[in-house]
Amino acid sequence: MKRITSACLEQTIRFDTYNDAKPEEDLKKFLELMDRKKTKYQLVDQRQESDGTIFIKIKKQYNTYKTDGYID
Repeated sequence: MKRITSACLEQTIRFDTYNDAKPEEDLKKFLELMDRKKTKYQLVDQRQESDGTIFIKIKKQYNTYKTDGYID
């Protein structure tokens, strides 16, 4: 029998300015939601393009599994 002892997702997410969106506010809301849900996460990289688009690379907890070895 196998069991998952720890798990993590690594994602690249784009917050863009399409339809007058505000990427800074969208990113802030996204991180606040993660905090409210008590999802462990680690921002690995964040960069902003000249048009205002923000790209983040994030490691986040998968479901309620432990994140041992993935997130400091």
